[in-house]
Amino acid sequence: MDGSFFSDLLQTIADRGRALVGLSRGDADAANARPDLIGLCDALLSGRGEASGVALAQEILTRYAALAPAERNRFLATLAERFGPDRKRLEQAIAAWTADPDDRKAIDLHNAAEPRRQELIRRLNLAPGGTHSLVRMREEALRSATEIPGFPALDADFAHLFSSWFNRGFLVLRRIDWSTPANILQKIIRYEAVHAIHDWDDLRRRLEPPDRRCFAFFHPQLVDEPLIFVEVALTDHIASSISELLSEERDPLPTGRATTAIFYSISNCQDGLRGISFGNFLIKQVVQELSRELPGLTTFVTLSPVPAFAGWLAKERAREGGLLTAEEKQKLSALDDPAWSQTPATADALQPLLQSIAARYFLKAQGANQRPVDPVARFHLGNGARLERINPLADRSAKGMKQAHGLMVNYLYDLRHIERNHEAFAETGKVAASTAVQKLVKAEPGTDLVKST
Repeated sequence: MDGSFFSDLLQTIADRGRALVGLSRGDADAANARPDLIGLCDALLSGRGEASGVALAQEILTRYAALAPAERNRFLATLAERFGPDRKRLEQAIAAWTADPDDRKAIDLHNAAEPRRQELIRRLNLAPGGTHSLVRMREEALRSATEIPGFPALDADFAHLFSSWFNRGFLVLRRIDWSTPANILQKIIRYEAVHAIHDWDDLRRRLEPPDRRCFAFFHPQLVDEPLIFVEVALTDHIASSISELLSEERDPLPTGRATTAIFYSISNCQDGLRGISFGNFLIKQVVQELSRELPGLTTFVTLSPVPAFAGWLAKERAREGGLLTAEEKQKLSALDDPAWSQTPATADALQPLLQSIAARYFLKAQGANQRPVDPVARFHLGNGARLERINPLADRSAKGMKQAHGLMVNYLYDLRHIERNHEAFAETGKVAASTAVQKLVKAEPGTDLVKST
């Protein structure tokens, strides 16, 4: 049985349920979609039977889709305001627990504290295509967050439920290759967020050669919608620039000679699932898949962007003190020339300086949570990777120069030390870094490093 079978089954149930609740297909239009929408939500929560519940859920989602953006925001604001916990029930549960705390009353308190929105979202998910519609609903809500009163509470409910619905046990890993259906390949082109895929020929160069791989996670309820995908290059060394991997003139490497798998692009595809983590599972499972297919692979490493580096460096240059000396700030004034990287003498002078400053950025610059300020670093270090190498001018694209002055880094996934690195980072924020990276920074008291082995 596949997803289409269950979708058809749900649609049949919905059609029968419509007759039970006095609805007919096509009732909703832009003019009458909103007035009864909240009433339908109340009806859906009233405990009707399965068929009528499926029909109501579909009707609500259909009418929601017909609303103008401003009306959708008002509907979501109403959900945030009116569909929270039953306050009277919650107060009674709190009083009962306070008077005589036991396991039964703890369960009652937990149930009473749950917002009615969560059960509403669960029941909306019964509709044919309900999961997809709800993901899109949250995507729209995230874009309009500032215009929706009570948005944080509403979003917390979405995130709580999606974390369960999209947990690793429901995800399916599929390899994407040149024989994958065109509608999915088009989405790979559209969703690529790190290194833009310019056309079909560019996509073919990333999928068809024997030394290229692409894997994606899918969910049974979003059959043709990738959730996240990773692009992999099989090489015989650790690449230090993206041009090595994406050059149109490169010669493919026979897979038998590959010793290194380089994860050079990881792209999340569904904005409505923002904050729901898939990447750590994806990398680890792809490592397992590649290890089984190609036992000769001994090194698993990324070639990663550093999206927050240029912004951080601009602030450091402007403030007193900090991690830069006055002499370094003076030398960095050359960055103000947009063409600095095209002048060999300037590029040669700045590359080692940027490399050294980047090491301080990763090892010393921390946010409020005592973690590195760079989001990609937090992701890979949190997965147990080691900061292996800093590569100046590794990405000369306009995006790479704007975000990081061309800088890219390699994170090494050493299977022997992933758990140790992960635990150290999770517990104390210590950064696992290679000896080469550590040498770029003068050791100072209080610098938290995990020594490389």
